Amino acid sequence: MIDLHTHSCFSDGTDTPEALASLGDAMGLRALALTDHETLAGLPRFMAAQSSVKTLLVPGIELGCRFVGRELHVLGLFFDPDDPTLQTRVETLRVRRNVRNEALIARLQSLGIPLRLEDVQALAPSELLSRTHFARCLVNLGAAATPSEAYDRLIGEGGAAFVPFEDLHPAEAARWIHEAGGLAIVAHPGRFAGGNFIWDEAMTVLQDMGMDGLEAYYCDYGPSEQRYFLDLAAALRMIPSGGSDYHGDYKPGLQLGTGRGSLRIPDSVLETMLEHLERRIPA
Repeated sequence: MIDLHTHSCFSDGTDTPEALASLGDAMGLRALALTDHETLAGLPRFMAAQSSVKTLLVPGIELGCRFVGRELHVLGLFFDPDDPTLQTRVETLRVRRNVRNEALIARLQSLGIPLRLEDVQALAPSELLSRTHFARCLVNLGAAATPSEAYDRLIGEGGAAFVPFEDLHPAEAARWIHEAGGLAIVAHPGRFAGGNFIWDEAMTVLQDMGMDGLEAYYCDYGPSEQRYFLDLAAALRMIPSGGSDYHGDYKPGLQLGTGRGSLRIPDSVLETMLEHLERRIPA
């Protein structure tokens, strides 16, 4: 069993990279990827834990993109985390995020919500501030009853204070990942556009943009949805990936490896990826 989609305290999770590696090892996972949002900052500590665990630790990242006018996430897996070009490119995303966060604060304040940037920073264990931290802060202020309400009513797409992030084009995200030696995977397509989007043609377009695979196993998929994406990956000869989207305490009831209890990502997913990477390496 493997898990190729998780988050640490360096983005919007609560576990340290070392704790994440130890937990995956204790569960007997064959492979575990750390895929924090728009940051590589947790990877040195995560990869350094390899010497103390049997689980294969995989460097990863989750990049926000824009596709047909909606937010689409792309996972990068198995790239070189020390690649200087990738590091520079990811740093530009941190700057974009800071600009978005300042605009989000201004928008919330214009609605009469006295949220300050330092209030959000107090909830984040690292310098990266995500909307997860904003949502928790809004709950603490009494501006929303739950983080979900904060997203739906205020800071998510369609919310009164929503400020779009300057997202990447999917082809750009795939190029960044490929040039650093990794695989580009469409993350949780079943969550895109409310889950009602028809993917048969759209995934072909994304494949032409450079996507190597798609997340066919995911914590919130039902059996029919999982089968749909597995069949789609097979039909397009794309790599089926999978992950729990584990965030620690920020997503109660969601466990590493098993998601909400029924997630099982077979080792064959890892083997397919390694074979794909081996074929890509020039002789």
